[in-house]
Amino acid sequence: MRTQHRTNHHFSQLALPVTPSQVNTSASLNNGLITEFVYSASQPAFAQLLLPLLQHLGMQSRWLLWLTPQQKLSRHWLTQSGLPVDKMVQVNQITAMSTVDAMEKALQTGNYSVVLGWLPDLNDAERERLQIAARQGGAYGFIMKPTNEQNSPCGHHSTVKIHSSVYH
Repeated sequence: MRTQHRTNHHFSQLALPVTPSQVNTSASLNNGLITEFVYSASQPAFAQLLLPLLQHLGMQSRWLLWLTPQQKLSRHWLTQSGLPVDKMVQVNQITAMSTVDAMEKALQTGNYSVVLGWLPDLNDAERERLQIAARQGGAYGFIMKPTNEQNSPCGHHSTVKIHSSVYH
């Protein structure tokens, strides 16, 4: 069986049309969710899968939080991606373990519709803490995991984890 890779370069700019009346603004109707998002810089999965969801959640009255210990988001990229710059909060240059605690507290507050965190490897207890916090705050939590392409069998070496236009 052969599979064929098709690249749709315009998909990252497309989002499903959503009217404000279709957006759930009540945290009580959202049960909360924690999931890991494993991505590769060489594949556009971030833009194709996660960006439309972030655009949708950006229509809520709540904030979007990025916990990025080592990078700073690009305002230009946020604007071009259709994300609400005025509802975006970023915390960077914090230690990895502090990021786990920060994500838990942010999820619990109910002030954020989504929290994206670049976290270290988590144990089961930490995952459970984050899941409980997401349910309490009615928020989505994405644990962002870049793939380690240095160890890939094809020998491709990449130091970029998400497309460089995302960060300054």
